[in-house]
Amino acid sequence: MGQRKLAALFSALLLLVAIGSLATKQLNWGLDFTGGTLVEVHYSDTASLSEIRQTLDTRGYAGASVVSFGSDRDVLIRLPQGYSDTEGAALLSLLQETYAEGSVELRRIEFVGPQVGDHLREQGGLAMLLALGLVMLYIGFRFQFKFALGAVIALVHDVLITLGFFSITGMEFDLTVLAALLAVIGYSLNDTIVVADRIRENFRKIRRAEPIEVINISLTETLGRTLVTSLTTLLVLVALGL
Repeated sequence: MGQRKLAALFSALLLLVAIGSLATKQLNWGLDFTGGTLVEVHYSDTASLSEIRQTLDTRGYAGASVVSFGSDRDVLIRLPQGYSDTEGAALLSLLQETYAEGSVELRRIEFVGPQVGDHLREQGGLAMLLALGLVMLYIGFRFQFKFALGAVIALVHDVLITLGFFSITGMEFDLTVLAALLAVIGYSLNDTIVVADRIRENFRKIRRAEPIEVINISLTETLGRTLVTSLTTLLVLVALGL
């Protein structure tokens, strides 16, 4: 707690940067939220992404996203909203015409309509708001309202900084990232409850100590568990990203 002012200043700066980026740049919504067509193809040899992009641009597929997927032979092509669900098959035929016969193999085609994408985005936001509301009710009932308020502020802090990171880097925000964000909320809440319980317990045991001293002792006692929880959270996020 001795460095609480410095830590609060650092967190405030991160929040300002995250909120500013979200307000100006927003998120790079994935196909799950925006709608569109996704085509995954496999090449027998190393795929040239620049050649694929040039081929698509010259044939009227402007705005298509072409990225490697897993290996340099697997390619993921995303068509923005505005193309029909038959464009995936037409795009595959175009690639097969451009390259030697048998060199391009279709792995999957997915189409998400704009209404479905809007629905998923709305439901994802409601899920996070509902989770925060239930967290405040539970902690307020289980501990005290001031603990509940602190827990929700901590969760909002974690969520906003994570969203700001995706906004700044331009990384795609899809359902997998949303699942990872909910995992962050779950692990963060779990650790917050443990720390709050230890603080409450130590206030009962160490009655003559100053509040800051009690909080310092509680944080020190739970530090090892906090580090393990953070490592576990990181492992889960890495697994979701693979």
